Amino acid sequence: MYTSNVDLDRVPAHVAIIMDGNGRWANARGLSRNAGHEAGEQALFDTIEGALELGVSELTVYAFSTENWRRPQDEVRFLLEFNESLLLRRLDELDERDVRVTFIGRRERRVPRRLIRRMDESMAKTARNTTMTLRIAFNYGGQAELVDAARRVAEDHAAGRLKRIDDRAIAARLYDPDMPPVDLLIRTSGEQRLSNYLLWQAAYAELVFTETLWPDFTRMDLAQAVHEYQARDRRFGKAVDKVITVRSQ
Repeated sequence: MYTSNVDLDRVPAHVAIIMDGNGRWANARGLSRNAGHEAGEQALFDTIEGALELGVSELTVYAFSTENWRRPQDEVRFLLEFNESLLLRRLDELDERDVRVTFIGRRERRVPRRLIRRMDESMAKTARNTTMTLRIAFNYGGQAELVDAARRVAEDHAAGRLKRIDDRAIAARLYDPDMPPVDLLIRTSGEQRLSNYLLWQAAYAELVFTETLWPDFTRMDLAQAVHEYQARDRRFGKAVDKVITVRSQ
């Protein structure tokens, strides 16, 4: 069983993933970048199944960043349409698995109204599901989220609705104030950076980087990342002295 090396009593509650490598996967096969994005769908849903089997309660995936608008227009158009069609095709499946779907990110003019309607419909349909929350970061950037939160803090402070400005005040004004801290953050494709992802929520996350390109990522890779997470010593800033016994000769 692929979960045999995982302690199911110590599974991270919140796993976040940077799904990277679709383009390189496609290029290596002489395919278009869009074909790589299409192939990533199977990886996503195999990972969702794996997360459910492990008992992960929160899974947050990076679907489209605020920087992705800089990509070629045909790729941007494809990603927008692909994410909409994915919701149409897979929502019933997620609902049957008792997965709550929600979104974080900016809702601005560049995001088609049709896609926003699909997002709202997905959230409404799955709102009562409790086994796992699938949070999709779409038109999301960690810096943009902090700017938007700071703006709301300033507005509420000026209006007298907020007297004390501290970390709780900022956290309460993030896109999803109920989002728990990230325990494990996985990035595929060998890159080792956060790429503006969940900068606040991942402050104490354990980072696991894998060479696997996203379309090749499976529930077995997820289990391996969880196994690596469980081998870490999470101190959250605390210092722990280890006593070393030296035997006299």
